[in-house]
Amino acid sequence: MPTMTKNRFNHRAFAAVFTVALLSAGCASVNLQSHIAATPEQALELASQESNRETAQRYLLRIAGRFQDQGNHADASKVLQSELLAQLNAPLDSQQRLMAMASADALQDSAWAEKIANNLSPDSFIGYPPELLAKAAKLQAKTYSLANDRTSAAMTLILLAQTDSSANPQKLHDKIWQLLKSSSEAKLASASTKAIGFETQGWLELASTLRDPGTELDEQGRIIRRWQNNWPGHPAAQVLPSELQLIASLSESRPEKIALALPLEGALASAGKAIRDGFIAAYYQDSTVDRSVTDIRVVDTSNQPFREIYQNLVRQGVDLIIGPLEKEALTDLASMNTLPVPTLGLNYLPAETRAPDGLYQFGLSAEDEARQIANRLTQQNIRDVLVLIPQGEWGDRVEAALLQRMSENGGIVLDTERFFPDDNLRAVTADLLGITVSRNRAIQVERTIGLNVEFEPRLRQDAEAIVMVANPTIARQFKPLFAFYFGGELPVYSPSIVYEGTPDPSRDRDLENVIFTDIPWTLGQPDQLKTQADKHLSGTRGQLGRLFAMGADAWQLSKRLPLLRQVETASLNGYTGELTMTREGSVHRKQLWAQFQRGQPALLENTTPASEAPVEEMPET
Repeated sequence: MPTMTKNRFNHRAFAAVFTVALLSAGCASVNLQSHIAATPEQALELASQESNRETAQRYLLRIAGRFQDQGNHADASKVLQSELLAQLNAPLDSQQRLMAMASADALQDSAWAEKIANNLSPDSFIGYPPELLAKAAKLQAKTYSLANDRTSAAMTLILLAQTDSSANPQKLHDKIWQLLKSSSEAKLASASTKAIGFETQGWLELASTLRDPGTELDEQGRIIRRWQNNWPGHPAAQVLPSELQLIASLSESRPEKIALALPLEGALASAGKAIRDGFIAAYYQDSTVDRSVTDIRVVDTSNQPFREIYQNLVRQGVDLIIGPLEKEALTDLASMNTLPVPTLGLNYLPAETRAPDGLYQFGLSAEDEARQIANRLTQQNIRDVLVLIPQGEWGDRVEAALLQRMSENGGIVLDTERFFPDDNLRAVTADLLGITVSRNRAIQVERTIGLNVEFEPRLRQDAEAIVMVANPTIARQFKPLFAFYFGGELPVYSPSIVYEGTPDPSRDRDLENVIFTDIPWTLGQPDQLKTQADKHLSGTRGQLGRLFAMGADAWQLSKRLPLLRQVETASLNGYTGELTMTREGSVHRKQLWAQFQRGQPALLENTTPASEAPVEEMPET
């Protein structure tokens, strides 16, 4: 019995063949008013055969709109960027621009957005009909943002606020402030010299007066209130951006009775004392503090269950508790559904543990550094890496964070070698770089053919970099071994554990060219607090110095906890990094980058400047 083959009918392919057949036959009878092209190539070919240019352009815009309705912005972009749409009359030009901005935003195509933005001015959207005005303004602001022109994006929304009475002022003002806050100083200054109009000038003055990231919270509150008094009729003075509302209110209501609960005896005594010293030093360095009403008490947590300490402090009426440092104590505290007194824990709960209401978490998280290494690799277009990580629970957490972020970024960990300090590091390196596999393959060939084979081990060819998580003593042994096993050209990235915190060129020459991340306290320029601390206190360098910096940041955080939690765009430039907070109250740090050059750390430029940070969706109006 003969078998029957079922042929699938490809409508898209048939349409393409049919269209090409018509064109090759010289048929000019295709009705562009009703024809629907299956591909952008078909549409462009048909349009190029149409003698009436406007008819062809209307056809292309209709087909591009159809692709957009289907969510197919890639095909829409091919049509919208065609030379056939280069010269349009006014109505069609407006339509094409609106569609182009929508697809550029959907595709996050910054190069296309720049081309569009070059032909825009902040008031370009005003020519659209009332029903399209808000949509056009938001798309225009997104286009400017995608083209990295945040100032013009803000100018667009400032004009929208003046022309669209139905817009939600709070959401609009929040977005304007976010854009101005992330604008470069040069663009703000340029805009200020050209600004026309009460609203625009007021916004630019507000952004300019709050530019200094080191301005204390109290001073920021005074600046905001002073600006409101100087611009009483300004829309933003009547409806302040949410972040500025919080700053103004928090500057008047920060905690006065603070308990610093730390271990001052036992295994964690050195860490506890370093954090305490950093906290107290930052407190006395803060000129905005009213010491007549601020009460700080230090409580030793080393000899009593922390839950008992916490309950005693609640009864004493403190406003804020900073501690505990011990992870076990923090986990025990997390068993409470709600904390009656806000608490800044100096560690992090296990990933699966839910934080109770009122608990904030801050520490020198190794996981944060692992994620920053993964992000740096992505920014450097490095995809395939080899990884060295110590054995143990700490290494498990570092590995999990690194693997997760690498996966999210599209990177691949080709191989991970876990090691103990007393392992044969030569063998560990040979395994990592594929030398052991190469050697074993040669031995197997010799056994197979029964002859000695001239053999030179070969480095695996698929790796682009090495992530080395190791303390300085171990790292100084690993780095030369990479070169010995033919991997000396591979870039090496490490967390702060690789650096002791004090320049030591004679020993750190073995770490030459290693790129690592560390906190501003260690890598940044010294300010007054660091200068005075180094002069009068011990334990302000190395690992204890990092804990000292953590204590100093704990003081700064104590004044800003609700602000960081409630305003997604809020951040604090601290001694341990740029600090931001999740809605769950967990503080994350963004550190600096350096490279060992001649045995000393040389600061590298940040690869993700604030002006390139992701922009949120435009508010609904």
